[in-house]
Amino acid sequence: MISIEINGQKLEIKDDLLLKNALEISKTFYIPGTTTGILKTSGKKEEATSEYKILTTKGELKIELFGDSTLWTKFSHFFKDLKAHWESRYAIAFGPFETDITVERSEQKYNRYDIFLGTGGYDQKNSYLMIAKDKHISDYGGPKGAVLGKVISGKNIIANLKQGDTLLKIEPVIKWETLLNKITTEDLNTPLEDGMKIFTYFNVDLINESPEGAEHFLALIRRKTFHVGTFSNSFISDNALQGEGCPYEHWDARSEGSVVVRTDGQGNGRVYIYKEDRTSSPVHSVVGHVSHGIELVKIAPPGSNLGVVANPERVMVQGMTFKDAEKVLNLRGLKLERRGYTGDDAIVVEQVPDTTIGIIAEGGVTALGVKADKIINVKFYDDLAPITLDFFRHSLRLKDRPLGPLPIIYTYENTFLFRPEKEAQTYKEINPENTPKGKVKAGEIGVTNQAAKRYGMVGVKLVDDDKYGPTGEKFESTNIIGKVLEPERLKGMKADDIIYIREVS
Repeated sequence: MISIEINGQKLEIKDDLLLKNALEISKTFYIPGTTTGILKTSGKKEEATSEYKILTTKGELKIELFGDSTLWTKFSHFFKDLKAHWESRYAIAFGPFETDITVERSEQKYNRYDIFLGTGGYDQKNSYLMIAKDKHISDYGGPKGAVLGKVISGKNIIANLKQGDTLLKIEPVIKWETLLNKITTEDLNTPLEDGMKIFTYFNVDLINESPEGAEHFLALIRRKTFHVGTFSNSFISDNALQGEGCPYEHWDARSEGSVVVRTDGQGNGRVYIYKEDRTSSPVHSVVGHVSHGIELVKIAPPGSNLGVVANPERVMVQGMTFKDAEKVLNLRGLKLERRGYTGDDAIVVEQVPDTTIGIIAEGGVTALGVKADKIINVKFYDDLAPITLDFFRHSLRLKDRPLGPLPIIYTYENTFLFRPEKEAQTYKEINPENTPKGKVKAGEIGVTNQAAKRYGMVGVKLVDDDKYGPTGEKFESTNIIGKVLEPERLKGMKADDIIYIREVS
């Protein structure tokens, strides 16, 4: 028998079992095809660094020591449960505690965010651990070479610390992840060894301060996977929603395990998970924190897909019938208010509030229902027109919603023309791709490309056409992106009607 641990669950299993057997026995959460992380803890080593985490009543910051650390080592056991005894424009002092430092009666130069020792009235019994808020020169009665180190992350915390706040504890940062004997695999026939710790997913606790950002993250992981599109020593990111807007909501340090959405500039819409502490940023809004499985995040290779669970889970009833939506919401203690067509068979096409955190806060959803014949199921040609489909999905919000509205602006004979509500012509260039060859088949969806003046127009014809595309443009100005599965549903539709596009595979 060997002892292993799967997602924190300890198991005793036969020593000839494989990873797939352990997953089955544990009944743990696992998405087939995702990457599993395994730590062989028997070879574990840890290495303390010169970096320390300081937890205060206003949040966490990190410091790095430099030079001779003798004083830090000698007195650091005092650095817990210390109240801020006084503060000024230039510094804040935690203490007092007693030391035997050799007091210097002279001014010293301090830079912003320096960590240093001082005394009150040159009395060693009234020693303080101090943090400089700004660059200045002063005499704090400290030892020669009083500066011990510098704050390197969580600098916004310093401005918020006031007299009466408490320095709760200090602990060294352990750089274990670079030394552990670890593997990642998608092979369920991987043999297991005694002492292994196995991670098949990570969990994210979302924060109420970022309802829009949390919804952005929930949309990204709607299939309960996170794709490692970008990899560095300090973070991994999933870039699937790059280009999709997200407002900046919550300023906080990007500490280890922080889940962050970039809200401006290059990479706007990317979701990052941090493996190391970084300072806060005006273009990185913090939306949650990893509460389990940070080990998997730290060892995930580029290109891998990771299982992920969010807390809370997404509340999304769009695409459901009212009957099914009510069941789902009741299970979570949430109410449903019906609008529009209110029959049990109605399909939900809108929900208010628009975010999971907002819905939970209000205790329910107001949903708009339509008859099922307003839903147009479409199969897209991703392999033939990926760029145009990126534009189309962005225009209808199909990247983060199960269906999207598409207003009809004009109909004639067997042709229906649409213009998305969300302007997206500036989002991407719509260069010619998958232009028709010989004939456009009935039910195929066309988008006018930028070879024509009305680029961005969407059209469908109910009959084959060997001369013009679905939007009435020439073939060279038309990109074919997919096919309507039930084109007869368009019959009888008129200008100003709204259909709802639902993607099917």
